[in-house]
Amino acid sequence: MAWAYLVAAGVLEVVWAYAMKSSHGFTRTTPTVLMLVTMLGSFGLLSISMRTLPLGTAYTIWTGIGAVGAFLVGITLLGEAISAARLAAAALIIFGLILMKVSTPT
Repeated sequence: MAWAYLVAAGVLEVVWAYAMKSSHGFTRTTPTVLMLVTMLGSFGLLSISMRTLPLGTAYTIWTGIGAVGAFLVGITLLGEAISAARLAAAALIIFGLILMKVSTPT
């Protein structure tokens, strides 16, 4: 269950990052509220996953899901630039996450 909580926490991190961008510096109410709610949910689920998972593993996976997810949201929803170097960087993060997962005993 800890891994499911951790993945959900990572997905919520992507949502709050997008909502933060959409809030335009906290000047728009709805995205600001969405950011705060999903941020609390993300931190809460991360905290629950850390009851079982090692700190280094949980935090690395959480930030990695957030980083790659925000990268994909930026490209797909915000029209951010896509290049071979950016795709390679995202792939390296994903490979690092996989290696972190398979090397964690729990």
